[in-house]
Amino acid sequence: MVHFLHPSRVPRSLVPPDARKDAQGWRVVQEEASPYPLVDICLNVLIANLEKLCPERPDGTLCLPEHWNFPQEVADHFLGMMTWQGRLTDKTASIFQGNQMNLKLVSIQKAKISASAFIKYFCHQKLIEVDATAVHSDLPVPDIIRGLCSSNWIQQNLRCLLLDSASVPHNSRPLSFGQLTGLRTLSVFNVWFHSEDLANVSQLPSLENLDISNTQVTNISALLTCKDRLKSLTMHYLKCLTMTKPQVFAVIRELKCLLHLDISGHKQFRSDLAFDLLQQKDILPNIVSLDISGSSYITDRAVEQFIQQRPAMQFVGLLGTDAGYSDFFTAKQGLKVAGGASLSQILEALSRYRNRSCYMRKALHRLFTETFSVHVTMPAVLQLVAIGMRNHPLDLTVQFTASACALNLMHQGLAWGMPVRLLSEVICLLFKALKNFPSYKQLQKNCLLSLTNARILTDVPFDRLSAARFVLGWLYKDENPKIQTMAVSIFSILALQLTREQVTQLDEDLFMAVKELLAIVKQKTTENIDDPTLLFSLKALWNLTDESPATCKHFMENQGLAICIQVLETFSESTIQRKILGLLSNVAEVRELSAKLMTEDVVKHISTLLHSEQIEHASIQKWPSSRCKMSALVTYRSFKTFFPLLGNFSQPAAQLWALWAVYHVCSKNPSVYCKMLAEEGGLQLLCDIQVDGQANPQAQQIAVSILEDFRMHFTSYRRFPLC
Repeated sequence: MVHFLHPSRVPRSLVPPDARKDAQGWRVVQEEASPYPLVDICLNVLIANLEKLCPERPDGTLCLPEHWNFPQEVADHFLGMMTWQGRLTDKTASIFQGNQMNLKLVSIQKAKISASAFIKYFCHQKLIEVDATAVHSDLPVPDIIRGLCSSNWIQQNLRCLLLDSASVPHNSRPLSFGQLTGLRTLSVFNVWFHSEDLANVSQLPSLENLDISNTQVTNISALLTCKDRLKSLTMHYLKCLTMTKPQVFAVIRELKCLLHLDISGHKQFRSDLAFDLLQQKDILPNIVSLDISGSSYITDRAVEQFIQQRPAMQFVGLLGTDAGYSDFFTAKQGLKVAGGASLSQILEALSRYRNRSCYMRKALHRLFTETFSVHVTMPAVLQLVAIGMRNHPLDLTVQFTASACALNLMHQGLAWGMPVRLLSEVICLLFKALKNFPSYKQLQKNCLLSLTNARILTDVPFDRLSAARFVLGWLYKDENPKIQTMAVSIFSILALQLTREQVTQLDEDLFMAVKELLAIVKQKTTENIDDPTLLFSLKALWNLTDESPATCKHFMENQGLAICIQVLETFSESTIQRKILGLLSNVAEVRELSAKLMTEDVVKHISTLLHSEQIEHASIQKWPSSRCKMSALVTYRSFKTFFPLLGNFSQPAAQLWALWAVYHVCSKNPSVYCKMLAEEGGLQLLCDIQVDGQANPQAQQIAVSILEDFRMHFTSYRRFPLC
């Protein structure tokens, strides 16, 4: 696992999926690598600043500026983005009042808006589709129907209405859809919907697609009313059905136009209805899609015979059954199978059942087994895992299994072939799962393991402050040596990536981090154990103290100096010595602490380090007055900490040390550091040293060298006046 933290050891040039072998993976890479559409960028800015850009009405609601008008496609997309980001409320929805927004497709999934707001702000529009899936109980189904029926245009032209998991008060029976005469598609999955409601719906003159899954329907005979127009019927987990199987088949047999039938079961309701259906020869002659996932007693032979008698079939759902393993299912051209027998079947299941947690759990479990030893980058598969996590945030089994699948798909070098945006989404979803299930240890371990990936730590955007707090939590609690090594190694890298403000925000965590890291260093030193945990602990302390006086103070208050001396006296390895030297250099930059370093022991050890041949030195010219040489110890965020020393002509030795440091860092990476030095105003300080008559001649020579290097690398600055 430590291997993951060394980018140089993993293949950075891993090629993306071949478009011919993995079309879906290639498509995902292309989409994720493309910039966001300009309209999305603009709408995101508008959503983020909605209350600043939109004036308030006297009643406190928002309105669009007077001359703003949105085309229908943009207005639909804007509403969808507001809903997706959780920004749709009674107050913000008020911008859709009036005619400046022309809506056709209303998506208010999981939104918390009232019935009055829905009717006032949306039902005057010419709507053709409404998706109110899992909308808040403040907007129950009867109020949605009442609002939609308040418009004659909507009554005649609304084509699609999705009410999955919406609430129905018990005192509002029955539901009345009769006025929505233009409705073609209705979904009431997981809604308080009864047989009398089905009788009402079946009379809609244009109804073609109906989903009554997990409802209270006991009798489906009312479907005979729409037998000549119903094309798709979904009855997943119809647990209250009281009809006998012959009675059910008698109804289905009359549905001559039916192309899609879903009678899939549930772990709490495994029916044998599908088994008997497969034996029927004079039923569903035109069927194209049959879903019998989760059903009992299903065999390959029975399914094969059913499909062979209906050659137009293009899909069959077999997840959670004993079928799907025959060669027939791979050999038949044009047939898609959602099952668990192969990776292609599992991926079809993840795609088809993305909104059904019971099947998502099964599919992810099978995916984990299939991808345990995968060595091919599969971005399309990781994208399906992310969709499952996003759609079921409160399902522990989904979150845990998905986190394990994500680890399989991102391990070692595989992450280098994944799009950054996709990796970022997965990591953010993992942290969201941690918030929802803070006490589930194995889920936390999976998240910790994902952070050991060099690609994720170096290139992927995510909330590093939250990640640092999470990792520190493991550092405090877990005494497992492997976990401790992982936590310290991750934190050592995160510490360098945090801004100074973020380090300050760690507050008490920062104090505990320094204390815990020093305790680890002291323990390893006392036991004379030179292992990765010791190295990562020193690296974390080095990075934490960089330009952070508060951290340096915590370090000194917890006997950090004495522990560092003990380390130097115990270990002679140059890697350890370099980290100690860098750590103490950070402390020395804090004015009120620098005097505490001027002890005989510290000076003796630092002098030894600076003259040590084991520490790699830069090839800088040797100065007669000193043999002290500077090593590339730190990735500098700024040169500003050197400026007080550069301008201090009363302490030539300090000024000379600062010049050596600046020269050495700039010479290692001039394209980055010379430019940083110029932008921060350091060139003028170098000129002051060059022209000052009392300056140390060696200091003047180094200043000239830095300025000449700068002019050589940056043509745009060559006119900088020669000092």
